[in-house]
Amino acid sequence: MAKSPKASSTPVATTRPSTHIVSSAHLVSPQSAEMSEFEFGLIVASNAFHRWVVHCMSAAGLKDLMPLDVLVLHHVSHRARDKRLSDICFIMNIEDTHLVNYSLKKLVSLGVVASSKSGKEVTYAATEAGSVSVQRYREIREQCLIQALHADDGLNKDIGELARLLRVLSGMYDQAARSAASL
Repeated sequence: MAKSPKASSTPVATTRPSTHIVSSAHLVSPQSAEMSEFEFGLIVASNAFHRWVVHCMSAAGLKDLMPLDVLVLHHVSHRARDKRLSDICFIMNIEDTHLVNYSLKKLVSLGVVASSKSGKEVTYAATEAGSVSVQRYREIREQCLIQALHADDGLNKDIGELARLLRVLSGMYDQAARSAASL
């Protein structure tokens, strides 16, 4: 006759299933499970946003771009002013200048961005072809995204508040990164 397994004298902890939707349950903090929910939402939204900008720009006529390429083109086009590599990286909060430099070279080779040199300074600006692509992107964005949003004053206010909160959290993540780098 087989012996029954010995009963453990250690009580078994029962855990309630979490109602939070997170990507990394092992990181959920009892102080702020909501932060883990936010991070998962940020991951999913970031990937969806990247997919969107690539497909929108492809529909506008520039195919085979990576998300960063599209975002760099938009920033270079912003306010129709020449931009330095360091300024683009600073505004976009990108630490690795090599990534942005690679995107700029790619955009220059496509003829949508031009570089110019004044002394030791190299600046970048959208070409006419780049401006046309960005304008077409804007039209497609309006048609496919903005019209589908059906935003009213209340939703636009919520989106504005979310944008403000993302900027605040961006600063917190930057500070936390500096703290972690000093450990």
